[in-house]
Amino acid sequence: MGIPAWVWFVIAVVAAVAGAALLLRDRSRSNSRDRERRRWAALRGWQFAEADPELVATWNSGAIAYYGKGNAVDVVAGSTFTADGRRRVYVFDLDVNGKRPAVIAAVQLRRKHAVVVELWLPSMPFQREHMPELLGPVGQRYAFVSDMAAARALITPDLVDASEEIGGDVTVVWLESDWVLASAPTNAGPSRLERLLRGIGEVADVLDPFDAETDPVGDQGQQPAE
Repeated sequence: MGIPAWVWFVIAVVAAVAGAALLLRDRSRSNSRDRERRRWAALRGWQFAEADPELVATWNSGAIAYYGKGNAVDVVAGSTFTADGRRRVYVFDLDVNGKRPAVIAAVQLRRKHAVVVELWLPSMPFQREHMPELLGPVGQRYAFVSDMAAARALITPDLVDASEEIGGDVTVVWLESDWVLASAPTNAGPSRLERLLRGIGEVADVLDPFDAETDPVGDQGQQPAE
């Protein structure tokens, strides 16, 4: 005996209601994160934008390569002081096909590096197509690099110590061009992101000591696109 049509109708209605509930929950979380990020930016005197369609194209490695290019949403842009001077910073959610797998924090250096250095937690399934070459353990992380000799020159004991302070909830820290970036979990709030910016700021100071004669970073940093 076949299943009555009304049973299938009930199943369809229940599935539709469940899907709508999940959509509303995700939207509520997104709106809450948006408001929290806005308040944080305002308190710091930084700029906020709901999205910046150009920003993610700045980078190609680390979490960007792992999760996909996507878009930058709930973007905070400004500048902050580190021990070796003032540096431009960005914080944004990486949105890939409507999902947000990570929060990206970035601190800018004053000079570019030709080598990419990715420091991954060993618990992360970090393999991907076109993965940089494995250099080996760096503290509690594994280093994957685009140039062995250049990377070895950069990975000093001070850099290892600074990377160890980043935190075990950050899957990858990476150097790319004139930026140090890190990938935090999506539930990272302003207090955690403040600590993360300080942590990667320390990495930036190791890689790029401050030159007192020049400080090109503006008071507010770049404004994100509206």
